[in-house]
Amino acid sequence: MDLTVCDVGPRDGLQNEPETLPAAARAELVSRLAAARLPRIEAVSFVRDERVPQMGGAEEVAAAAVRGGAQLSGLVLNERGYERFAQTGLDRVNCTLAATETFNERNGNVSLDEAIERVRAILAAATVPATVTVSCAWGCPFEGEVDPAAVAALCERLDGADELVLADTIGVSTPRRVRRLVERVSILGKPVGAHLHNTRNTGYASAWGALEGGATVLDASVGGLGGCPFSPHATGNVATEDLVWQLERDGVRTGVDVDALVGVAQWLERLLGRPLEGYLHRAARWP
Repeated sequence: MDLTVCDVGPRDGLQNEPETLPAAARAELVSRLAAARLPRIEAVSFVRDERVPQMGGAEEVAAAAVRGGAQLSGLVLNERGYERFAQTGLDRVNCTLAATETFNERNGNVSLDEAIERVRAILAAATVPATVTVSCAWGCPFEGEVDPAAVAALCERLDGADELVLADTIGVSTPRRVRRLVERVSILGKPVGAHLHNTRNTGYASAWGALEGGATVLDASVGGLGGCPFSPHATGNVATEDLVWQLERDGVRTGVDVDALVGVAQWLERLLGRPLEGYLHRAARWP
C-alpha cells in the first residue's frame, strides 16, 4: 500500500497551544520528526502573527529545520501567504478552505466562493506540489451536518490541486462515513487523504475507514497535539505515534521509526510541561 503519513504537529498541533514556542524550538521539533523518518511534515503556517501568534517566525523555522529525507510543507491561506511561502524553498504548499459558508466567514472572513477563488489563485501560482485541505468535511461547528454531495462538488472545483485532503475539523467522523466520502472524492482521479481529530474517540477507527476508501495520505500530530483556534471544542488530532504503531502492527508499512517518534513525543511533553493526549509514549514498549 502506498501510504504517506504526514505529521502536522509543528503547525496544526502547536497553533492551538496557549504558549508560543520560539522558532528555534519549533525548528527542532521539525528536525526531530524528520529524523524519525516521517515522509512529510507540515512545518509552518504563513498567517498574520497577531491572528495566530503561535505560528510567528515561519521563515525562521523553515530556514533552521533539518529536513533529512522529509518533504516539508507550509500552510497558506491567501496570495500574500503564498508570496512568503515562495521565498522559503519548502517542498509542498498546503492551502485550505472549509466546506461550509459560515466556517469560511468565521475562519477567513470570506464567503465560500471567495475562499475557492483564493485557493484557485494559489494553485495557479504554485510551482511545487499543492495540497488542498477541505475542512469541516464531515461536520461544521456552526452549520452542523455537512452533505457529502456538497463536499464532493466542492472538490470538483479544485481541479488545480495535486492532492485533496478531507479534514474532520471537529471530530465527528465515523469509519463508514469516512470510507464513503473518500471513495466518492477519489473518483476525481486525484490522491485523497484524511485529516482526523480524535475528539469523540473515533479518529483511529476512521483512519482505517479512510484506508479502506483508498486514502493515500493520513495526517496526524505527534503526541495528539492540535485542534483549531477558530472552532469551539475542537480537540487534538490522532497521535502520529499511536496511528503508526496501529498501522505497522497490521502490516501497513509507513517507513516511520516508531521508537524515535515516541522519543519525540516524550521530548515535546517535557518541553511543554504537560501531559500529551497520545497513549503510545506512555505505554510499555511492545513487542
